[in-house]
Amino acid sequence: MIRVLPMIALRGKMIYPGTTVHFDVSREKSAAAVQEAMQNDQMIFLCNQIDPNIEAPQAEDLYAVGLVARIKQIVKMPHNIIRVFVEGIERASLKEICETDPSFRVETETLETHSEFQAYEEEAYLENLKNGLQAYHAQNPQLNQDFMARSLNIQNLETFIDEIATHLPFQLEKKQDILEISNLKGRAERMLVILSEACEIARVQKEIQVKVKAAVDKNQRDYMLREQMQVIREELGETSIEEDADVFLRQTKELDASEEVKDKLIKEINRFKSMPAMAGDSGMLRNYIETMLEMPWNKYQEENRDMKNAAQILEEDHYGLDKIKERILEFLAVRTLTKKGEAPIICLVGPPGTGKTSIGRSIARALNKKYVRISLGGVRDEAEIRGHRKTYIGAMPGRIAEAIKKAQVSNPLILLDEIDKTGKDQRGDTASALLEVLDGEQNVNFRDHYLEVPLDLSEVLFIATANDASMIPKPLYDRMEIIEVSSYTENEKFHIADRYLVKKQLEANGLDKKQVRFRKEAILEIIRHYTREAGVRSLEHKIGDICRKSARIILEKDKENVTITKKRVKEMLGTAPFSDDDKDLEAKCGIVRGLAWTSVGGDTLQVEVNTMPGKGKLQLTGNLGDVMKESAQIAISYVRSVSEQYHIAEDYFEKHDIHIHVPEGAVPKDGPSAGVTMTTAVLSAVTGTKVRGDIAMTGEITLRGHVLAIGGLKEKLLAAKNAGVTEVFVPIKNKKNVKDIDQEITDGLKITYVKRIGEIIEAAFV
Repeated sequence: MIRVLPMIALRGKMIYPGTTVHFDVSREKSAAAVQEAMQNDQMIFLCNQIDPNIEAPQAEDLYAVGLVARIKQIVKMPHNIIRVFVEGIERASLKEICETDPSFRVETETLETHSEFQAYEEEAYLENLKNGLQAYHAQNPQLNQDFMARSLNIQNLETFIDEIATHLPFQLEKKQDILEISNLKGRAERMLVILSEACEIARVQKEIQVKVKAAVDKNQRDYMLREQMQVIREELGETSIEEDADVFLRQTKELDASEEVKDKLIKEINRFKSMPAMAGDSGMLRNYIETMLEMPWNKYQEENRDMKNAAQILEEDHYGLDKIKERILEFLAVRTLTKKGEAPIICLVGPPGTGKTSIGRSIARALNKKYVRISLGGVRDEAEIRGHRKTYIGAMPGRIAEAIKKAQVSNPLILLDEIDKTGKDQRGDTASALLEVLDGEQNVNFRDHYLEVPLDLSEVLFIATANDASMIPKPLYDRMEIIEVSSYTENEKFHIADRYLVKKQLEANGLDKKQVRFRKEAILEIIRHYTREAGVRSLEHKIGDICRKSARIILEKDKENVTITKKRVKEMLGTAPFSDDDKDLEAKCGIVRGLAWTSVGGDTLQVEVNTMPGKGKLQLTGNLGDVMKESAQIAISYVRSVSEQYHIAEDYFEKHDIHIHVPEGAVPKDGPSAGVTMTTAVLSAVTGTKVRGDIAMTGEITLRGHVLAIGGLKEKLLAAKNAGVTEVFVPIKNKKNVKDIDQEITDGLKITYVKRIGEIIEAAFV
């Protein structure tokens, strides 16, 4: 039967004969077709677009077979949308498009359904289709139960096929196949294939979900989607691990390293390649491989062995420090002649602020070496040096391996800062771990626990720094060459400030020499009255403070420049914490000035002794250590032994208590060089004789009165000079050490060498 009917081009909505459905119409042509059908016999032709996204379809954009339907009802919706309820009548083919404006009018021809079933075949197909529908429902239990009950009661094969084709979520192309096949037997076979494919797809999806569920534990539900993607990729044979492993293998072949390193890497890469992506060890192995590939195994930087250039750079960067510069140039000369990379382990020992760390940086610049600093202050875990076993969670290489990795060369200069402040606890002894690093015989094959292969440290130039050499463990001390970086004199501090510190602080505060000028008197004022330290750190802070105040003056008062004079220093820095009035040189009874060495430089130490009627008790105050307490007891014993010589009553010590005090009780004090000071003070207090105020002394005594040698002489003499002392008593055994002290320190200072305490008493008593 041939008809001419208005047509609506559907987009993804498939309708079959005998079914009643609704759809929404919004396009003008479709709305016009609905109006035309309603004005006639309500018959309309429904045909699907091949591509639902096309807005204005042409003949070639439509399927050749559609459906003749009757409009049962229309409902107008908001936004010019019409909801159309239709009943499917019969299949029909699109013969020709007659009109396209204002709506489609097409010529259609009815497609008759015919069947070629043998006896009982139709019934068999119907049962197979019902079984297929039940199998599909088993894989998709969310299917509507009313639809299932209604469908399974249908006894007509054609009606059953159209019913399930309407309601099951198949692809549009498959639904169109069901519409187009006019042979009922062929239509039934096609529907069986579609149901079978849908069941298989649902089964595979369920298997994937089961695998994913097994791989994900209850605490990892957030990773569910990633796991699903991974399982799907594995089903397709696509794995990113293999790609990464191939990249690692290629990089290993290109790596300039020993065969041992390469063999280790290849072994770990093969393990990584065979490991599931979500395995716990996968990330650990990846980090290990990447770390090994980033290490500069045989990559060396060419050194600058020009001694003149090295000397010039060292001179530019630091004032004074002649011994250190001389030692570095000797080291460079030996390397140039032997052409060997074996490096000594240099340890710079001195008070804070004396430039130990900056010396290391200058040496690196002079030798054209990469510079890496490792701070060891407070490090107690041995794994910080040797690394962690890579099987531990959060494992990483030790600091030495990390420093070489950071430098990207195998022969950098590594500065081991504050080596005297390492410690040990239950996690190991850091200093013992450093033995292998700093021993020239062992560090050729240093083994980091994380890398698990030998790391050659023989080409590395190690420079250590420390404040107190006595705090360095003896085995570690023996492997290093100790170079003393002693306290700076006033003249040295002035030159350091004038040449380096002022320039550095001007740049740090956005100023230049034209804007802020420091006069000599201003710098000397800061050194003498605002800082008293072995180094120049506080001096730099004070200069920085002045620069910041000057910057504010320049901006607020619109000045072009500021000149820093002695008067302006006092205005900017306020009241000076130190003054010349502090130098108390008056002769007193029972008070003697001693000299002490500390990790931050030299210092003077007043020892006060008082006697009072009592029962012969000895009282010690001032937070003294065990060694100083013993020195006090020796002093009392010696004075008692010479009491007859100094006309002290025989029963004096039984009828008097003696109190020895060292001021600044909050500061702990200890050391073996206060014996002569305490003895002189005790004898002065007991005999009532005054002691000169312009003297200082240092040395330990024996019970027989012999004066023993001491250490830190330069710092002690410098402290004495700063305190205004004119004469210092020094053990005769330290006479050889005075030759090495700068004349600037000894000028104006009378150094008296003594062998016995009696010599000091004779010269010190007024």
